[in-house]
Amino acid sequence: MQKHQLGRTGPEVSALGLGCMGMSGMYGPSDRAESIATIHAALDAGIDLLDTGDFYGMGHNEMLIGEAIKGLKRDDFMISVKFGALRDPKGAWLGYDARPAAIRNFLAYSLQRLGVDYIDIYRPARLDPNVPIEEQIGAMADLVKEGYIRHIGLSEVGSDTIRRAAAVHPIVDLQIEYSLISRGIEEQILPTCRELGIGITAYGVLSRGLISGHWQKDGANQKGDFRSFSPRFQAGNVEKNLELVEALRQIAESKGVSVAQIAIAWVDAKGKDIIPLVGARRRDRLAEALGALSVELSETDFAAIERAVPKDAAAGGRYPEAQLAHMDSEK
Repeated sequence: MQKHQLGRTGPEVSALGLGCMGMSGMYGPSDRAESIATIHAALDAGIDLLDTGDFYGMGHNEMLIGEAIKGLKRDDFMISVKFGALRDPKGAWLGYDARPAAIRNFLAYSLQRLGVDYIDIYRPARLDPNVPIEEQIGAMADLVKEGYIRHIGLSEVGSDTIRRAAAVHPIVDLQIEYSLISRGIEEQILPTCRELGIGITAYGVLSRGLISGHWQKDGANQKGDFRSFSPRFQAGNVEKNLELVEALRQIAESKGVSVAQIAIAWVDAKGKDIIPLVGARRRDRLAEALGALSVELSETDFAAIERAVPKDAAAGGRYPEAQLAHMDSEK
């Protein structure tokens, strides 16, 4: 497994990270035993970055990871945790809280659920508009000094917020969606991160399975599945997006690889400062994702991919409009 430094001031991490969100109901039911086996398989393959959020399954995801890592050597893996999203007993989203006292509270619960003494990378899930980013980062900087977190990251924020945060404390990475059909970071956000020496951990590299090559247009019908209300999976949009996938499939087949592998390889090839997070919930999907690291893309391949899936070709937004309106990265 190749390793890359995460930002100018961050740790070395594996070339792929494992995003664990889907193991806790965000994409419909999942199998607990298979999820844990997938985490173990990822660690055995050399993936050492596990990504979660304290609100995934209202703590379920952290407890799942805690079970998977119990008894393992702490230095053999890193955990990235997003915090701040508020949910009610029915799972509804209630906003974000990044007050300094709330940050300490969220962290205390995460440490307990994960069964660890510190978290490697801690980050607000989204920008809390009621708390200046300087105050949020300052509170986390205190936790770094106290040894409860090792590094500070950001998630889904824009260039101005990134600059203001970095002026308070070194930021190791920005976690943000980046894929063949979600390329909004290329104009301003990615150049800002590179200027400041901040890495990118890219989630949604397969656009929640849409460009994996496995998705069927009527697949988003399970209760609790984010894709059941995601714009790109809705009737009228999903058909157009799957046409892009079929165009990509022709390129993948010409190279003897899968659609998922070529989509992951495209993100991976965009720079060593970009770490794709793969959301595999099963060992077979993990094995497929790992195979992407062996895919080499030539300039001819890049040109063919660009013709098959041009920038801004996706039908529908990456989140519903109501959510996009509150995302700092979209402003």
